[in-house]
Amino acid sequence: MTDLTLLTRRQALLPLLTIPAFTGCNRNEKKRIGVVAKGRSHVFWQSVHAGAVKAAQESNVEVEWNAPPTEAEIATQIQIVEAMINKHLDAIALAPIDKAALVSVVERAGKAGIPIVIFDSGIDTENFVSQIATDNYKAGELGAQRIIEITGGKGPIAIVAVSAGAASTMAREAGFEDYIRKNAPGISVVDKRYGDAEVSKSLRVSENMLTAHPEIVAFFASNESSTTGASQALKGRGRKVKLVGFDSGPQLEGDLRAGIIDSLVVQNPFLMGYESVMAAVRHMKGEKTEKIQNLAARLITRDNIDNPDVQRQLNPDLKKYLG
Repeated sequence: MTDLTLLTRRQALLPLLTIPAFTGCNRNEKKRIGVVAKGRSHVFWQSVHAGAVKAAQESNVEVEWNAPPTEAEIATQIQIVEAMINKHLDAIALAPIDKAALVSVVERAGKAGIPIVIFDSGIDTENFVSQIATDNYKAGELGAQRIIEITGGKGPIAIVAVSAGAASTMAREAGFEDYIRKNAPGISVVDKRYGDAEVSKSLRVSENMLTAHPEIVAFFASNESSTTGASQALKGRGRKVKLVGFDSGPQLEGDLRAGIIDSLVVQNPFLMGYESVMAAVRHMKGEKTEKIQNLAARLITRDNIDNPDVQRQLNPDLKKYLG
């Protein structure tokens, strides 16, 4: 065999020898983490999204964000998670709309080797690596303490609830009702109706309760949409009913300043999104992650709303992270 023939064969083998090097480059691609919220429209979820993006930037991973248009679309949320599983994302952070209905798809992700981080609201399975959420039961107690304070511990009140299947708001409502029952025998919860995470329905059920119970002295509303609906009902009726709400946003903050809303129990959705992605990153690195990570709620009133630390929590720089 001549030297020329050997050279020719070696040249022919060169493309084949370089294939593994190009294939190996995939190892250097960024990890992809799906983040699935309950909905898109509320400021709360936009803040979660911004926090997730901040964590992704710091950790050199990519976030694939998605959510149903509204918080009532369980089937759509399941389809979103299934699509992420089929795309073989490296991890998924999920805020389950319903604590039971999302179990099967979460367990399917586990079988596919995709770690799941649960945030905002619990789920009826232990097949997740970490859960990051507000301590919702204690947050409900915080709302009850405020109601007792502003009513003097007396009078009929009503609850504008969210959804019978949403673990987070169910826990808030349970914490609120339990605390009232144990600590304020002079207060009676005369009505409780669900707004199904829709402002229009929350408005309607609030109006109906005001009509059915003209003696109501206070409302407790357990999320952003229910608080917005209750506030609109009070403005429409001109009723002097105390309202302790939950979550925040420009409209709710304006109603708080105007005195329509007495106070707001607020979460830290930006931190929730940030910690959810960071928990997924730690798990992928083989580092220890806390199974349950509770975030504290705080009470916002007209007296403290302008405090700098409160404003940073209420109004994170969404444009910086979401464009």
